[in-house]
Amino acid sequence: QVQLVESGGGLVQAGGSLRLSCAASGSIFSINAMGWYRQAPGKQRELDASITWGGSTNYADSVKDRFTISRDNAKNTVYLQMNSLKPEDTAVYVCKATLLGILRPAADYWGQGTQVTVSS
Repeated sequence: QVQLVESGGGLVQAGGSLRLSCAASGSIFSINAMGWYRQAPGKQRELDASITWGGSTNYADSVKDRFTISRDNAKNTVYLQMNSLKPEDTAVYVCKATLLGILRPAADYWGQGTQVTVSS
């Protein structure tokens, strides 16, 4: 089965930086895209950034000047460099992968989420 393992979350002061990582493993044939979503209390999950395995990126307006998404194709890993963090960025950050499993059609897979807390 496919598994997404996230790391890099934590507590940081406003203006600080964090780098999140998400590694996909398991019975993967190929990855189409990966992305990062935030899930804050009382709010719907929303996209922060995504990247195709060809390198095309997409950012939410609220983060495009501060966050950078990248990927390592060979490692099946996506990163989110988060700079100039604000208290309103506090959320659980969840990794998603759209991929082809071995002998399976394309599907979405979600990580467990990693907590990011930004203090003022």
